[in-house]
Amino acid sequence: MYTIIDIETTGNGIKGNKITEIAIFKFDGEQIIDEFTSLVNPLCPIPQFITGLTGIDDQLVQHAPTFSDISDKILEITKSSIFVAHAVNFDYGVIKEEFRQIGVDFSKKKLCTVRLSRKLIPGLQSYSLGKLCSAISIPLTDRHRARGDAHATVLLFQKLINTPDSEVVFQKFLNSRNQEATLPPHLSKSVFDGIPQKPGVYYFKNQKGDIIYVGKAINLKKRVLSHFYDKSTKEIQMCSETADIDFELSGNELVALLMESAEIKKRFPPYNRAQKRIVKQYAIFAYEDRKGILHLAFNAIKGVPNPLKIFYNQTDCRIYLKEICKAFALCPKYCHLQQTNEACSHHEITSCEGVCRDNEPVLEYNKKVEAAMAKIKAMQSEVTIIKEKGRNEDEHAVILITEGMYRGYGFIDQELEISTIEDIEAFIVPQKNTIETERILNSYILKNEKVGKVETVFET
Repeated sequence: MYTIIDIETTGNGIKGNKITEIAIFKFDGEQIIDEFTSLVNPLCPIPQFITGLTGIDDQLVQHAPTFSDISDKILEITKSSIFVAHAVNFDYGVIKEEFRQIGVDFSKKKLCTVRLSRKLIPGLQSYSLGKLCSAISIPLTDRHRARGDAHATVLLFQKLINTPDSEVVFQKFLNSRNQEATLPPHLSKSVFDGIPQKPGVYYFKNQKGDIIYVGKAINLKKRVLSHFYDKSTKEIQMCSETADIDFELSGNELVALLMESAEIKKRFPPYNRAQKRIVKQYAIFAYEDRKGILHLAFNAIKGVPNPLKIFYNQTDCRIYLKEICKAFALCPKYCHLQQTNEACSHHEITSCEGVCRDNEPVLEYNKKVEAAMAKIKAMQSEVTIIKEKGRNEDEHAVILITEGMYRGYGFIDQELEISTIEDIEAFIVPQKNTIETERILNSYILKNEKVGKVETVFET
């Protein structure tokens, strides 16, 4: 038994995708044996562009039942049946979420008439409901209304059932272990099969070939597949538009992060947040107190007149200052790593030589602080090379930073002898230095400079 369903919704509004109309046909494989159609009050405004598409407005649904009012009827008519829809993951996902919000677990086996049509009626230019029905002479009236679209889907489904080899195809899609059933309706399985289990960036494209989403992953295939299992409204909508997936290997997570950041800023895909969030900056600075003692401290950059070094989160800032404190035998109290009115007693930093106990002359202590400040400033003019795994065993990836600025990344054959900065620059793909790339690289350097992946090789 099958229930063939279509819904109209409010679109991706603030309160999520709410149903405004639903049509369900119960179908035994040969004929319709029951039907339920109803407008639904979504309890939120219907956007004007949705009204323009469907004709359903706030006034039309004002006195309609809510989803909760008709939920029992939906459960009754869909009982012991297979859920069928055109681009099924969208309809199923929205209905499942409506049930979740009223405390009901809705779970059904699914069939997608888009994917079934691609298998059983191959070679068509488009598998959208309107163009598919036109191509195979199925009458479609009341387009973009639930009953009209659902009834056309019934006629399409009936044609699919009567197509040679349909039973084998249907069983394959109904097999719960069949990965293909989870794929977006317009995405070819061969495209998905071609995605490797390696680090890189991936591009979701719509039927026009436009990039609608860019992501990065350590395992491309696993990450891409996770989108298809995600039941959030945004993910369902995005996947329903996805018709192709491209990818580019990075060899490692760091380059993937940098590639993703650059691609999002270059292309502004509609389903990415485009890294528009405001990144709060922190900075290390120095000041002299009433006793003449030089302090190193950190604060939000707005409160720092002459920053020595900028960070993009408080944790990285503190970690860096802790390393400076250890390296130059500074006092954790006067580096603001320990808040106390007494002498320092830091659990980890024990290199203080006693300025906080009056055992070290202020003048001598201040010389060490000045040396630390000079080192911090000097590091901004160094050339830093980050070495990471390449896209294959014969190469390694390099990221170039000069004068504190990200210059780009590249891939170098491991057999090549590299001895100068010019040798490295020849392989670098130039990239823009942004707040996002600085945040990515600062975090990486703090975590990895002690394990040999980060090397200051030249000074300008």
